[in-house]
Amino acid sequence: MASASTRALLPLIIFIALVALLFYGLQLDPRKVPSPLVGKPAPSFELASLEDPQRIITSDLLLGRVSLVNVWASWCPSCRAEHGELMAIARDHPEVQMIGFNWKDTRPEALEMLRRYGNPYLVSAYDPDNRYGLHWGVYGAPETFIVDAEGIIRYKHIGPVDRQVWDEKIRPIVEQYQPKTS
Repeated sequence: MASASTRALLPLIIFIALVALLFYGLQLDPRKVPSPLVGKPAPSFELASLEDPQRIITSDLLLGRVSLVNVWASWCPSCRAEHGELMAIARDHPEVQMIGFNWKDTRPEALEMLRRYGNPYLVSAYDPDNRYGLHWGVYGAPETFIVDAEGIIRYKHIGPVDRQVWDEKIRPIVEQYQPKTS
């Protein structure tokens, strides 16, 4: 049977353990959530084009070239913040196929954003009700996936893409998976 002094220390020990766990958790970067999809084929999708609702965009579009799939929405302030960098990447790196994944948005507002700020995307798939975003593990915007020419997800970035993210994280992976020309 535990002594009275040992029983009195038990709440203190539990409190110290909880504080240690909290302190550890505060040190973690919430943007470093590992995606279970990295290294696996990109989930298939079949969605209407944002620009042309009669055109159906499928995951077959991701085959043959390295693709940067960017999840965005007009209501997302971080998406607006990254938009200029995406325009620069599209302009300066034509070897990268940039695909938009317009998520939980309305068509008129999304089209207005592209009209006002420019359109860096080859095409944007329109997923207003998160039908396919769930399969990709999307839980917020912006999120950016790198998909290799075989349709395998090689990287997922959560948060806006800026020059530093492009230079230090995304571009090296894009270059690694670019098909080699002989």
